[in-house]
Amino acid sequence: MTQPIVSVVIVNWNGRHLLGECLDSLAAQSAGDVEIVVVDNGSRDGSAEYVREQYPGVRLVGLPENTGFAGGNNAGIAFAKGKYIALLNNDTRADTDWLTNLLRDAEAGPRTVGMWASKILSYDQPDVIDNVGLLLYPDGIGRGKGRLEKDRGQYDVPGEAFFPSGCAGLYRKEMLDEIGLFDAEFFAYADDVDLGLRGRLAGWECRYVPSAKVYHKYSSSSSAHSPFKAFLVERNRIWVLFKYFPLELVLVSPFFTFLRLAVHLYGALSGQGASARFTEQHSVLGATMILLKAWGAALAAVPAICRQRRAFSPLRRISRRELYGLLCRYRISAREVALKE
Repeated sequence: MTQPIVSVVIVNWNGRHLLGECLDSLAAQSAGDVEIVVVDNGSRDGSAEYVREQYPGVRLVGLPENTGFAGGNNAGIAFAKGKYIALLNNDTRADTDWLTNLLRDAEAGPRTVGMWASKILSYDQPDVIDNVGLLLYPDGIGRGKGRLEKDRGQYDVPGEAFFPSGCAGLYRKEMLDEIGLFDAEFFAYADDVDLGLRGRLAGWECRYVPSAKVYHKYSSSSSAHSPFKAFLVERNRIWVLFKYFPLELVLVSPFFTFLRLAVHLYGALSGQGASARFTEQHSVLGATMILLKAWGAALAAVPAICRQRRAFSPLRRISRRELYGLLCRYRISAREVALKE
């Protein structure tokens, strides 16, 4: 088989009801020479059989158990043949020219660019932004840029992004071969932050392509306010912090975490943001217990995380000053983290 220009990797877990529209939108892409890889994460709803019967041109990777977003994508990327790897959530519909516009920017731009962010819009409200790339809070937690803003054209100019959301991003295979794939220990959430930040530290750049549009059914493949998600988000952001942040930022990060949690508490008590939706279902005490559990799990793994930090050190190509510049330029506030859905 000759090398395709791009391989699209879709991770699926019990998402048969979502796959049809997603795969149909890929079949309608204007870009030619596209390989589609579906990784089925041990589904029990007949997803694998559905893909095999209804989409014979799709390459199916069946895993015996759920390895999460990170492990599933790693399996798909290892199987894929493309010069570029596009990641796409199963709960999306891609615009006909999504890949064409990403690839046009990739092929025309410098080889120092290793990642491309799409313009991701809400499926149910296509005039509302899901995200246009990711931002980072000073304690390591990531958040979509432009999340829930009305799309008024404010993000219609192509340019630099920090790194893409794993929901719909393009990656140069050469970059992945150099820096490695997703950290499978993350399982899900913040794994795209981990990979994107690793790429930026290794000197790779990221571009935002507003004409590359995808429509996302937010958290259709997982619960938006589940305890498991809250645990993973909090644990994994600490791992990101210890793996990549300068030591002085690690030491002051508890201040930023305290500030963020104070705003979360305000949101829970005033009925605003994701914290309010979470505590409506699980209570403030439940949220506190999840935080304590996540902190314990994160800190128990710090020795292993520090070994990963040292192992990655030879690949760091940007200076501390350049890193501070990125963290300042793409910083998000505690209010934006805590008081938005």
